Amino acid sequence: MRGTPMLAVALCVHLCTACQPAVDVESAEADVRALLDRYVRCVEQEDMEQYAQVVDHDAVMMNFGAFGEPIVGWDGLQAVMTDQNAALEDIQIDQSDVMVHVLPSGDNAWATSLWQFRASAGENQLDLPVRCTWQLERREGAWRVVHFHKSVAAG
Repeated sequence: MRGTPMLAVALCVHLCTACQPAVDVESAEADVRALLDRYVRCVEQEDMEQYAQVVDHDAVMMNFGAFGEPIVGWDGLQAVMTDQNAALEDIQIDQSDVMVHVLPSGDNAWATSLWQFRASAGENQLDLPVRCTWQLERREGAWRVVHFHKSVAAG
């Protein structure tokens, strides 16, 4: 009889975890890849309405662009993107080496990708290799970028 409480606890834990729906990792990875593609299209098309749908609007989130100060909150990110849209034309992003990692819960993921970022700034042409790291969460059934960090390789 001594082992009965432990057996009951073990059985309860097993039943609780066995009742959790299985996470379709392949589907979640595909959804994250699609969101990252959508992010790129929003930037290329300077479409702030669509951009607002792929990025979380948390007031305290912090992101890091390839240059400049940390970008704090949705308002800060919106201002940076608006300034970028005013300064750059003909934005083209070739995204490659996308790696997506979905956490066991199925509601969180992180990803990495490489960009070749091209644009015109007046007479100047930009052609930058950008390294990207993404943190994503599924919120209310849809994936959202909740953090990104972009950098340009030194040298």
